[in-house]
Amino acid sequence: MPPLSSASGSPIRTVLLASVLKPLDDTRMYGKFGGTLAARPGTTVHVAGRAAAPPPDRPVNVHMHCLLEGSRLSWGRLAAQWRYWQLLRHLQPELVVVHAPELLPLTLLWQWLNDNRRFLYDIRENYALNVSTQQVYGGLTRRWLAAGLRWVETSAAHRAAAVLLAEASYADELPFLEALPPEQVLLLENKYQPFSAEAAPLPRPLPAPTEPLRLLYSGTISRLNGITEALALAEELHRIRPGGALLTVIGFCQQPDLLLELQQRQQANPAWLRLVVAAGPIPHRAIVAEMQQSHIGLLLYRPHASTERCRPTKLFEYLAHGLPMLIPANPRWEEVVRRYQAGVVVDLGQMAEAAQALLEITAARTPNARLFYPQGIPAAAFWVSEGVKLRALVDSIR
Repeated sequence: MPPLSSASGSPIRTVLLASVLKPLDDTRMYGKFGGTLAARPGTTVHVAGRAAAPPPDRPVNVHMHCLLEGSRLSWGRLAAQWRYWQLLRHLQPELVVVHAPELLPLTLLWQWLNDNRRFLYDIRENYALNVSTQQVYGGLTRRWLAAGLRWVETSAAHRAAAVLLAEASYADELPFLEALPPEQVLLLENKYQPFSAEAAPLPRPLPAPTEPLRLLYSGTISRLNGITEALALAEELHRIRPGGALLTVIGFCQQPDLLLELQQRQQANPAWLRLVVAAGPIPHRAIVAEMQQSHIGLLLYRPHASTERCRPTKLFEYLAHGLPMLIPANPRWEEVVRRYQAGVVVDLGQMAEAAQALLEITAARTPNARLFYPQGIPAAAFWVSEGVKLRALVDSIR
């Protein structure tokens, strides 16, 4: 990538990574971007986001600033804008990485006041498509919000030093990228970044048929993301399998009615359902700990325009931990799973058949046979390759 020149000509020394809803210990903003940039000699990294406990192994040159406390629907969202503007004025960063579109207007204003200021826009979702298709807002509100998002993203993309994509599919989905030179767009997939003290993971054997099979559903909890199918699978598998099954659901749920339903379901079925669920983000270390104790990971996403062309973060997380997974039919996911023999493709409408398949897989297991990951954990699942690209980009900014 050719150098991205600026009038100042000085190397990047102070970086601000900012979001409103992502927690301060967010795996992409803090763990991946923050960890990569903090390793640059002489660099100080500031992370701004939603309130969260500072990680115990936070580098000394990484500083955290809370933009939002409390609910995502509170008046605190407006106060977060003021706090962000104050950070921009106080820190005078040489580079800002914007991880949320709602911070783009103030970022554009900050840059307009001084042409030497540089920022990167990290596109983590196709936001306009999500608003248009996920039925969270009413019809008129949905159309206006989607149009507003697309307008501010287009403006930011043309003024950013570079646009970063969390998904390769965004290059085809986002029309405002077509006018940008190729070197101004960089793919940084959400591959896995281990914690500094995390032991090297190894694929684990499946349990004997007489032992419980531990299933894992992690991350955002919603019907669109397959929680209904996960519950149906676990209940049936527990019924037919000699050793039973235990489904752990860990993550955050933004739908109060669904959260209550899950709690009631767990009270009625404690033998096969365990909940570690909250209305806000769960510490990622707790999720990783569950991956290390589980036998099968569930990625039972229902087909939807907002997710079908993406590779979920937890696909890379499960790969990096040698965790076999169940996935629906999706060419982008199937290609990865089949390449590494990392799981099984199932029909979302046939959870009883999926349970029977898992029963047969565990019954056919032998002590020395490695049914999944026969070549070991793939190096391609890890962030190190993306970190090299990010560091090269920032090093090129002068």
